[in-house]
Amino acid sequence: MSAQRQQTQRLAAPDITARKGKTPIVCLTAYTAPIAELLDDACDLLLVGDSVGMVVHGLPNTVGVTLEMMILHGQAVMRGSKQAMVVVDMPFGTYEAGAELAFANATRLLKETGAQAVKVEAGAYVGDTIAYLVKRGIPVMGHVGLRPQAVNVDGRFRAKGRTKEERAAVLAEAKAADDAGAFAIVVEGVDETLAPEITAAVKAPTIGIGASAKCDGQILVTDDMLGLFEWTPKFVRRYANLKAEIDKAVASYAADVRARRFPAAAETYALGGGKARLPRVARDDKHS
Repeated sequence: MSAQRQQTQRLAAPDITARKGKTPIVCLTAYTAPIAELLDDACDLLLVGDSVGMVVHGLPNTVGVTLEMMILHGQAVMRGSKQAMVVVDMPFGTYEAGAELAFANATRLLKETGAQAVKVEAGAYVGDTIAYLVKRGIPVMGHVGLRPQAVNVDGRFRAKGRTKEERAAVLAEAKAADDAGAFAIVVEGVDETLAPEITAAVKAPTIGIGASAKCDGQILVTDDMLGLFEWTPKFVRRYANLKAEIDKAVASYAADVRARRFPAAAETYALGGGKARLPRVARDDKHS
């Protein structure tokens, strides 16, 4: 990695907010250092989402995600990225009980990961908490519409804004987050006509996921976008089919092992004449 690359200044909350109505903001999720490094050049913002519980840890939903899990993955993403802003989700139960608890947990997240901001699912009741955090130096991203942490109330993941009452509720949540000082707001799983209304009603840029191309930016779960799962939500566009490629590669490896074709001479070390003849890769690897 070049010295110039190492010295790149990260995007920050004011940079994202300034993109309102301008070039759309590119966001993806990241949970590990290698993936963060791959995404960093193309993305303005990397979200260490609590979706990590489902994508990486195999949980049925995000409710079981812990603060320790978010810290671990946040640290990894910070190590792998250099220029994208990194935002870490506050998991269920770490901010809903009040502003002081939220501040203690958000402070820990930022101190232990080095990330630039936190994200909260912004029910109308969270507005005061967002304002409390922002006033004390913690940038906050809101999240309205389909709120995965509320899955036990809704009974399932369900799109929002299809009735007049739901539209009004989601719009109120977005306005509350905006008035409280959120630097950006994720709008997830809403009626396509509602997202532009929210975008026009708030000062903060909106980041759509299952919302509308008229939002100020877009985010997807990277593993969904890359086709690593058999099923993906309706709003996901698959830009690759890595599951099929991985299945093929693993099957080939298994066949070679069982047929004793792997390892071959090129993948083994030969010692002879009192001097080790190591492959160039091994000689150049300080860990060999």
